[in-house]
Amino acid sequence: MKLKLIYCMSLLVLFYSCGQTVKDNMPWKPLFNGESLKGWTQKGGNANYEVRDGAIVGTTARNTPNSFLTTDMSYDDFILELEYRVDPSMNSGIQIRSNSFPHYMDGRVHGYQVEIDPSDRAWSGGIYDEARRGWLYPLDGNPEAQKAFKQNEWNHYRIEVIDDTLKTWVNGIPAAHLIDGKTSGGFIALQVHSIGKDQKAGTEILWRNINILTDSLQKYSRESPLEPIVTKNQLTIDEQKNGWQLLWDGEMTENWRGARLDSFPDRGWVIENGELTILSTGGAESAAGGDIVTVDTYGDFELKVDFKLTEGANSGIKYYVDTDLNKGPGSSIGLEYQLLDDERHPDAKLGNHEGSRTLASLYDLIQADPDKPVNPIGEWNSARILSKDNHVEHWLNGMKVLEYERGSNDYRKLVSESKYVTWPNFGEAENGHILLQDHGDRVSFKNIKIRPITKEN
Repeated sequence: MKLKLIYCMSLLVLFYSCGQTVKDNMPWKPLFNGESLKGWTQKGGNANYEVRDGAIVGTTARNTPNSFLTTDMSYDDFILELEYRVDPSMNSGIQIRSNSFPHYMDGRVHGYQVEIDPSDRAWSGGIYDEARRGWLYPLDGNPEAQKAFKQNEWNHYRIEVIDDTLKTWVNGIPAAHLIDGKTSGGFIALQVHSIGKDQKAGTEILWRNINILTDSLQKYSRESPLEPIVTKNQLTIDEQKNGWQLLWDGEMTENWRGARLDSFPDRGWVIENGELTILSTGGAESAAGGDIVTVDTYGDFELKVDFKLTEGANSGIKYYVDTDLNKGPGSSIGLEYQLLDDERHPDAKLGNHEGSRTLASLYDLIQADPDKPVNPIGEWNSARILSKDNHVEHWLNGMKVLEYERGSNDYRKLVSESKYVTWPNFGEAENGHILLQDHGDRVSFKNIKIRPITKEN
């Protein structure tokens, strides 16, 4: 019996490595009819896509960025299987849960990519985050998967995307197991990578037998023996290389203290499921656990924070905070990236400068772009603040929504017309704390990361 089982498993792998789809009882739906590109649209670059002998053929072209043949439909949870054959000199990939928005890098395709890598690195089946975070799951620790790819032959991919879990197989060999909640849905796309001046134009990659399953996924899902990489409240590989620091790991609070305390508050703030949440007290400022600030102070920096609002919520992310100012009631003083439910909170219509108290605005000073991309209440949004040489930018969900120069004449005029006029040199400190505000409403935070900027970087 044991020998028979080994034989059957070997035969299964042989079928995959030969580019043959093993027959099963899964109710697959084809994404490609074998005859035309109906149901697909090209985005990005101008590489050529055509149908030849029942396969989609992508061909490299000079002087064009990455090209993507995208499905017209979007998919959230699915199981995808397909075959491809790639020129050994090419790099490519299969985009999943990917998107193209006008506000994000002028429509650039971005999202998860299952790598196709015929180079000596051999990371085929690994997971890359195209035009966002870079590598999420490389294959340098999985030699079996690295050996699974076959040069100049048809290769088989199985890709499972269910909830926040992404799993891949290359010719039947488990390649990647990622747990990441960044994106819940988007299109599927076939990539033809841009080429350098030393690479040959006209090289090809072919795809065929592209089938998807969107129903009864738990019934057909496979277990993966690989230890998953979990990205929540962790630094990605590229973030580690680029000098990012984790301000909160999902559990410990040693990097934070109360704005008026020597330690983290013992009430008001709750840590559950990798989320840091300030509880509601009905809108009273600093009445739950009070504001929390980083133990360290920062000069030039880049900050990323994911946040989730409840209905009618008001909060903020402050920077260049001096906790020695404002010892009385209310919040500590600093520049503020406003967090607000614009539709339901009255503050959205208040302020000395029109719209300057809306989501992602520089509170009471500068309004964020009204066309900003906002995810619905109860879903996660991503804030990014960049401050370098007194130039500051606010970003929301990948879009720059405002920028200004600290200490400039225009900036000081805005301050003189705001509630901050009573604070000398407001917002012009060389260093300060990062602050998460307790404004009496329930708001959650995760993936809090900072990159101190020095002359070297």
